[in-house]
Amino acid sequence: MAGHSKWANIKHKKAATDAKRGKIWTRLIKEITVGARMGGGDLASNPRLRLAVEKAADANMPKDNVARAIQRGTGGLEGANYEDIRYEGYGINGAAIIVDCMTDNRVRTVAEVRHAFSKFGGNMGTEGSVAFLFKHCGQLMFAPGTNEDALMEAALEAGAEDIISDDEGGFEVVCDPYAFSGIREALEKAGFKADLAEVTMKPSTATEFSGDDAIKMQKLLDALENLDDVQEVYTNAVIDE
Repeated sequence: MAGHSKWANIKHKKAATDAKRGKIWTRLIKEITVGARMGGGDLASNPRLRLAVEKAADANMPKDNVARAIQRGTGGLEGANYEDIRYEGYGINGAAIIVDCMTDNRVRTVAEVRHAFSKFGGNMGTEGSVAFLFKHCGQLMFAPGTNEDALMEAALEAGAEDIISDDEGGFEVVCDPYAFSGIREALEKAGFKADLAEVTMKPSTATEFSGDDAIKMQKLLDALENLDDVQEVYTNAVIDE
């Protein structure tokens, strides 16, 4: 990541998440509702729901909101019938973008996503056009200064797939997405609290941006993220801030 600090970007991402807390809660309620509808309301037997509830706790969502979302999903309360949809496309200079949505109206959602792509210099692709460039995985980031040997021992013992060091002295632990919650818990018990921990689509390649192209690419990503039906936006763009 030339020209900027990964750790500065992580702090920036966390600050941006805090600033959008109301929207984050709305997205998490959808995620919890769909997770409960698909796999039931028991966290122990429903990894998707457990992960969504953990995200809600990280975002300081009140437990009553979580409980109501689970009830909606399991049929205890009435609510909209959301479904998952994934769109793929290209940004500036062909950068890969994945847009995960939850919607109760597919026609509205695809129109809004397509409009955002076309208005800000990108274009939608077909299913599978960029997904092969990403890996679905759990990702835990630890800042420079973390004890490498101790982290590696704890992570491998917990079942992590890989531990990657970076040029700045930080570490990334990569794991199976369905093992993420258990590995995060095991690492915290061992004294390692991640600076950023999430289940994500991790790009295998990077397209670096600076100057005007960086500004254009950021506008496209912001436009997609601000759509009501969008849950997550993943990209292989690395934007120099």
